[in-house]
Formats: sequence, C-alpha cells, structure tokens
Amino acid sequence: MRIILFSLIATGFFNYLHAQVNYPVTKTVDSSDNYFGANYPDPYRWIEKMNEPEVMDWFKAQAALTNNMISKISGRELLATEWENLSKLKKTSYNERRASNNHIFYLKTLQSESETKLYSKLKTTNEEQLLFDPAAILGKPVTLQGAVPSHDGKKIIITYCENGSEISTLRVFDVEKKQLLSENIYPCMSGQICWTQDDRAFIYTSLVTGDNNSPDFLKNNSVKLHVVGTDHKKDYDYLSSPGYPELQLKPYNFTSGEISESSPDYIFSAKGNDDGLHIKFVASAKELYTGHINWKVLSKAEDQLVKVTEFIGNKAYSITNKNADNCKLIATDISKPDWEHAEVIVPENKKLELGDFNVCKDFIVLTYSEGINNRLFKYDFKSGVTSEIKLPYQGNLDAWCTDRKTNDCYVKLKSWNKTATEFKLNVSSGAFEISEFHTASKYPEEFNEIEVEEIEIKGHDGTMIPLSILYKKGIKKDGSNYCLMDGYGAYGYSMLPYFDMAHISLATKGLIIAIPHVRGGGEKGEAWRVGGYKMNKPNTWKDFNSCAEYLVAKGYTSAKKIVATSGSAGGIMISRAITERPDLYGAAICISGVVNTLRLEQMPNGPNCSFEFGKTKDSLECKGLYEMDGVAHVLKDKEYPALICVTGVNDPRVSPWQSAKLVAAFQQRNPLSKPALLMVNYENGHFNRERDFADQIVFALWQCGHPDFQLKQ
Repeated sequence: MRIILFSLIATGFFNYLHAQVNYPVTKTVDSSDNYFGANYPDPYRWIEKMNEPEVMDWFKAQAALTNNMISKISGRELLATEWENLSKLKKTSYNERRASNNHIFYLKTLQSESETKLYSKLKTTNEEQLLFDPAAILGKPVTLQGAVPSHDGKKIIITYCENGSEISTLRVFDVEKKQLLSENIYPCMSGQICWTQDDRAFIYTSLVTGDNNSPDFLKNNSVKLHVVGTDHKKDYDYLSSPGYPELQLKPYNFTSGEISESSPDYIFSAKGNDDGLHIKFVASAKELYTGHINWKVLSKAEDQLVKVTEFIGNKAYSITNKNADNCKLIATDISKPDWEHAEVIVPENKKLELGDFNVCKDFIVLTYSEGINNRLFKYDFKSGVTSEIKLPYQGNLDAWCTDRKTNDCYVKLKSWNKTATEFKLNVSSGAFEISEFHTASKYPEEFNEIEVEEIEIKGHDGTMIPLSILYKKGIKKDGSNYCLMDGYGAYGYSMLPYFDMAHISLATKGLIIAIPHVRGGGEKGEAWRVGGYKMNKPNTWKDFNSCAEYLVAKGYTSAKKIVATSGSAGGIMISRAITERPDLYGAAICISGVVNTLRLEQMPNGPNCSFEFGKTKDSLECKGLYEMDGVAHVLKDKEYPALICVTGVNDPRVSPWQSAKLVAAFQQRNPLSKPALLMVNYENGHFNRERDFADQIVFALWQCGHPDFQLKQ
C-alpha cells in the first residue's frame, strides 16, 4: 500500500513538473513566408506586434508564471543572497578614463555602491574630486555611459540611459560651476562623440526615435555637429542620408563621425556597409562649420580594414585581414589614400593573430592572441622595430593609452580563476607597476581551489575545438557532476579568460564550468570566424554539441546534467544545439537570444545583423537562415530540455519577440514536455542582472535534478 501511495505521489509530482504547468493561452495564426518556392509557417507572428495590448498582456502573464514557479524552488534565496553578498566584495571599478589639460576624468563605481559617478584627478596626484553624481544632480537613477572632456578640460559631454535601453541622453557639464548646461539631447548614441579642436562644438550620432518597437528605430540615424549653447534642433548636418545623397546611405546603415586631436587638419566619418565592413570618409577640418562637408572616400569595403583606424598627422593606420588571415598593421597617406599599396607597419605574424593596437608618444602597442591568451608587442616609430613586451603573467589582456603625449599605457590582465589586475606600463622600458586605479577584491578562500584545463577536442568534422574547463580541485570524473556550458560563436568575438564571480561560485559547489570556443568566434583568427559565418553557421552549434559529448565521454558530467547557456547572437547556438541534440542537455538558458533568424530582418537591428547571418532575399543564405532558426526546428511531439528564455522589453539589439516565440513553440509541444518559461525584465534591456541569473541557474539545475534545488513541498 505504501509503495502504491509513493508511486501515486511520485506520479503526481512528475506531472506537476511537466503536464501541470498552466501556461498562459497562446493563440496561433495562419501566417507564413514563402521564399524561393519553400513555405515557412510562422504561427506566432502575432507576438511580434509588441505595441498591441494582447501581446503585452501575454508577456505579463508569462512573466508572472515564471516568477511564481521559480519562487517555489528551494535553494533559490540562498544562492541569490550569496551572490549579492559576493557582489559587494567586487573591487571599485574605473571606466571611460580620458586625459585632458593635466587631468584624468573617469567613471567610477565604488565597491560599496551600485551607482556610477564621474570623478577627476590631477595626473600628478591621487587626490580625486567628485564631479557628477547622477542621483544628486538629475534626481533619478540612470546608468552613466560615457564622459568626454573638452580639450581644455572645462566642459564634459555626459551620456546616460535609463531602464537598460542603451539609448542615450546627452548633456554638457560645466566643470568649474559643477552644473549642467542647457543641452538636453535625446535620443542619441553614446559612442563616437568628439569635441572640435576649438572646443566650441562636438559631433554625435542622433537617432530618429528611442522607441525600440518603432519601425523607424535604428533607421536613418545621422551625425550632427552641435555648437554648445545653441538649439540642438538647428545642429549642423555632419553626415546623413538627406544631406549627403551622393554617399548613398541606406536607412539601416550606421553612421559615425570622428575628430582626432592627432590629425587636426582633417575630420572623418564612416557608414556601415552591406558586407558588415565600413566605408570611411575624410574632409578638410576647414569645412566643419560650412553647413555641407565635401566628403572624400578614405577607405572602401574591399580594403578590408578591421578592428580600428587611428589617425596620426597625415597618416591613417589600420588593421587589415586582406591577404593576411592573422592580420597586419598598415598605413596610408590621408590626403591620397591607397590601401592597396599601403605601407606595411607590422607584417602578419603566422603564429599569432593581431587583434588590437593603441598609440602612445613614441610607440604603437600591439595586442596579439595565441588562441585563448594574449601577448603584447610594441612598434617603435623611430627605429621601425617591433619587439615583445614580457607580461607579468599569462592571461587575457586589455591595453589602452589614456594620454598620447606620454609613453605610459594601462594593461588589465584577466584569467578564468584569478581576479583582474590592472598595471601601468612604461612602454619604453617595458616595466610594469600596479596601476593607481587598481583595487583588489578579496573573495572566499575556496575561490582559490578552482583549477583550469585548456584542451582541444575533435569536432564533428575533425576540426580541433578549444575547450576551457573549470572545476574544484579533487573533483571526481565519474559522471556525477552537474555542468554549465557557456559559449557564443559569432562576429569573431572570442570567449577569452575573465573572472566570473557566478561561475567560480558554482564551481566551488562542484559544478563543472565549460567554455567551448566554437567556430564563429575569433579564437583561431579570421578562418575561425568564417567557419561559423552565414552558410557555415551549423559548425557553431555542432562544435558546442561536440564539446558536450566530450565532457560526457570523459566523465566530467552526464547527459541531462548539462545546462547550456548563451545569449544575444549566441541564441542561435543554444536554440539549435538543444533542438538538434536534445538528448545531451537537461536545461537551457537563453538570454536576449536571436532564435528566429528567418524573421531576423524584421527587427529594427535586423538588417545590420543580416551581414553576419544572411538575408532572405538570397536563395542560399535564406536556406542557411532556416537551418539556424531555433523556432522553426521545434517539433511538436519531441522531448526537449527545460528552457528559460530571458528578454528585456527595452532591449535595443534583439527584439523581445524573438525569445517569446521560442518559448511559445516549446510550450505548445507534447504536454509531457519539460517546462519552458519566459523571464521578462521591465527595468533593463539586453543584459542580465546577477539576481536574474541566479533565478535562471536555480531553475535549470532543478530541471537537471540537482538535489540542492528542488520544488518546495
């Protein structure tokens, strides 16, 4: 009798986890697209209409279901509280450092605070001054994005956003009076804001609308020149489609402008091109206030300039991968650009990929990648010699030069199991010292017990895939461990070592943390990026699945104990990994993910994303988009891992309906399927919050059967 009773209870519990999830009603519509004779049904097309009340009501109902279910999982509050306490141990962070008139201006977030503020200090002292406290001056919570000081250091352009939208409001701050001037410009972008040489004015990128649900969002943006103290509605047209028809700007082309202190005789602009590269323009600085600038082509898309272009005197320097898979640094005359016959400053290194460069007084500082870790070199302007700078220890690095009038640069070294250390580098001598901006974090002792393995495993086609594995010392490889797999694989972005507090915390609890370096990223140079680009995109999720198979085969974990996670463009990888090999995973977390690629171009940011993934108007690329579309590959009667998708209603990059449609498709399957939930953030956009990630992990580990995270009785 007790056995029968236990069986009935167990059956009821099983049904609760599966059949008894009362999802909000999701209607389907008779909608489809026909491309090149093939019909692609889209029964959840109605969810794309984010301004419709029924859609917003559906989102709210989904969010309520998710919050209610997660609130009933044991261990949730314990993990969230632990992470909140750990976040308080994070060191003070410094960002957006810029030198001007013997001062350094920077954004700073104190260890004990969550709000970012603007500070300054003299270069020769460590005594700092608080300049701008958003809460005190604006009277409301905002996220400071940037602070650009004028050359004389008397004024600062401040950009901030609200509710995670990333769309900026631009203000001008008077340093001496410590007050905002009359400028209040919205909507605009926070990047590529530059002061003119005379500090009278600045250029910025203006948007038509800040509404991420508008069909005009991110379309027809323009670069404007604003004279301080004037009405911004009368700003000069620096670069736009109506003002410069001869440049053939398209509505979805991103435009930007630049004014370089190192090349005062010129002004610059650029537009995004249909191949994802940029076309750059140049003009005489004398034309700045004329009302119409006679732009000339500085570089074409076929020049294949990547990463960054710097201007010094009459020369333009840039990295190119043209005839150089690992890239090289070249330069040409700005007044007579000829990139085809450009001067080779630093030739291609056949073993290392050139990823970035920075300019200081007498040197160019070059950052190379050897796959996972970085190496640092310097090019001497006087001798023309390139030599390596020995790093304090091996890791992933960021390098930048705050003041080009000196040979001092900053280097931040990062690794998987060690918090980042910032150094000040004398490029001339190669000597490192701890930066005056470095602050240490003291985490629990058990954080020091995490080991790292860097290996390569054989992929589905024989290609060797780099795989980083983090785990607690002494862990047994008997298949009993739960595992979190986190990857990306798009836009040539590399998953380089960095200290992730949440990952380390989970590893101390016995979880395996695995980071597959799949094709589409940049870990192995340009060929690696192309290996997961457009028609080659299946390699991205197949590489991810190959890494999961390896982890199971070698006893790190077992099938159904793996949580797969990614976000943004990594949504393609996650949604297709779990729909192609659902047997490998117990749960998946997809954060602001691209998962409905056949409808990608219908997002405001979609036409720009199509450079990376493909266009439906091209017959081959359209087939590729179908192949990478997670929503299109959900089969009604197939068992898939549990799923939680996360989206922000203010997300300017990936429209919320992408995540929503995948959840809708999962919820309409066999009633015995594992739960599929939609987490909706109304206060942030594209990025995840720590507490949200704790909730997602708790849900996923519950669904994988972790004993510490179970449904409360």
